[in-house]
Amino acid sequence: MKSKNYSLTDHLLELRNRILIIVSSIVICAVLLSPFANTIYNFLSLPLLSVLPEGSSMIAVDVAAPFLAPFKLIVLLAIAITFPISIYNFWAFISPGLYNNERKFVAPILISSTILFYLGILFAYYIVFPLIFSFFTSIAPAGVQIATDITSFLNFVIKIFFAFGLAFEVPIITLVVVLAGLTTVESLSRKRPYIIVFAFIIGMILTPPDVISQVLLAIPIWVLFEFGLFLAKIITKNKGKKKRI
Repeated sequence: MKSKNYSLTDHLLELRNRILIIVSSIVICAVLLSPFANTIYNFLSLPLLSVLPEGSSMIAVDVAAPFLAPFKLIVLLAIAITFPISIYNFWAFISPGLYNNERKFVAPILISSTILFYLGILFAYYIVFPLIFSFFTSIAPAGVQIATDITSFLNFVIKIFFAFGLAFEVPIITLVVVLAGLTTVESLSRKRPYIIVFAFIIGMILTPPDVISQVLLAIPIWVLFEFGLFLAKIITKNKGKKKRI
């Protein structure tokens, strides 16, 4: 059963209020984090700095880069930190238009997808970055001094964070397509070889052109797909049992 109907004006006002809450939370968080911008950037760069040759350091090519790079990081970090607030307001906006059985699934999916996105970022920082930065610095030709630009570095890590954050959503995507009736567990199981190939293709598209980062993204996608398939199998079995009862 759906909630009471709202007029178009009510929907637009509600949407405006939700957007204002989201934007305000991001701005407040960014302001609170701004005094620590350089400290946070230094923490982000630790996986690279720890493997640079002795005497090497990061550089700023553009004049404004020492200010803009930490500022950009703070804004993106504020968006990431306040993501649960954004998800909650998104849920609060769409929930009146959902049936009760739809609400039962949407809330857990939104919460779990948020947690998985954060886990993807943590996996990239603590597992992927040390491996790929160590690889990059070890293959530098003799006589080449490594001095990474801070803006280029930030753009690189943001791309990796985004790639792994999305990759960790695979269990949710797998579960949703099965629950929505778009496919079945048996069909996905039969298509496993194609999905593995697709995981490596996604790894090539979303990561830099090196084998290590591509494999480090493709393997989690595969493993998480298997986990999502396992969850879908359990849930569909339980639903089948309830129907028989």
